[in-house]
Amino acid sequence: MTEAGDVVLLDKEDNGIAVVTLNRPDQRNAVNPAVAQRLEAIVKAVEIDPAINVVVLTGAGGKVFSSGADLKIAAAGRVDELMTADGGFAGFVYARRRKPWIAAVEGLALAGGCELALACDLIVASRDSAFGLPEVARGLIAAAGGLFRLPKAIPVNVAREIILTAGRLSAERAAAFGMVNRLTPSGEVLVQALALAGEIAANAPLAVQESLAIVARVGTRQDGELQRQSDMALDRLKRTDDLIEGATAFVEKRSPIWKGR
Repeated sequence: MTEAGDVVLLDKEDNGIAVVTLNRPDQRNAVNPAVAQRLEAIVKAVEIDPAINVVVLTGAGGKVFSSGADLKIAAAGRVDELMTADGGFAGFVYARRRKPWIAAVEGLALAGGCELALACDLIVASRDSAFGLPEVARGLIAAAGGLFRLPKAIPVNVAREIILTAGRLSAERAAAFGMVNRLTPSGEVLVQALALAGEIAANAPLAVQESLAIVARVGTRQDGELQRQSDMALDRLKRTDDLIEGATAFVEKRSPIWKGR
């Protein structure tokens, strides 16, 4: 699916893993209309591809994960072109996704770039990277999920300061708050993100997806409703080949061969 000159690259790795790369390093991997359309198409392609179970999202160049919206587009009054009907900003932040995505953040993740990372399910970041939502310094707000996802990821008072001052949050501080799952030395983010993806991909894909869906609802549903949805998810899994395979592989002391059905 990757072609030369693509603003977003999709590369399939082994073992059910794919890497999606924002590919505008000369423009700080800023999101323009082409990025939004391409990323939305990739999300939809990943969802229906049985060979992909986990996705790593990163930025080309190693210096900036993404600086967010291309301000040339914003200055021209074309902000709406950075959104898609199904995915919102960059075709991603509100996209319906069943499969886990890991943000591999090397360098800066600012504004919409920070919101892209927050929209992922897990974050791996280099120790010298940083996050920020500087929209108020541009007369904007972090309307692509930042205003409610950052306060869920770190203490509310800290998020409030970052948002209102247009300040930055170091990766080490973000990790201390639990927003970043794994910290790495500079230059090792993608390797470590792929290792984390491999740990996830080793598990039954349908069970991973059902688990992710329940966890995503925590904080918005009561425990009784979450229990009901957990029971329904378990009932669906009971009818899958993978449940039998998981138990059989354990008994036979071998690695399971998942079919995703």
